[in-house]
Amino acid sequence: MSYHQNQSFFLLLLVTLSITNCYVIQAEARHLLEVTIPKLPKPELPQLLEVPTLPKLEFPEIPKLELPTLPKAELPTLPKLKIPVIPKPELPTLPKPEIPQVPKKP
Repeated sequence: MSYHQNQSFFLLLLVTLSITNCYVIQAEARHLLEVTIPKLPKPELPQLLEVPTLPKLEFPEIPKLELPTLPKAELPTLPKLKIPVIPKPELPTLPKPEIPQVPKKP
């Protein structure tokens, strides 16, 4: 019986702590909304130095290379090979198998 009493006590304790914890978060959020932040003066930046412009680079023209033409290679003709004729083998004729007839049921 004491187990049931402890169980209900822990349940009540859990609910109570969760309610108080939510209230604290809401109060802190409300406090953050009400805080005013002082405005800081903007610092003055010095003027940037002017960057001198660079002259456009001009590359010298490269002459196109002319490749010498190569003579066409002549391949020697290959002799035609003679393929021997293979005769077809003659197979002996087999007799046709006869299937016995199945007797009919009356």
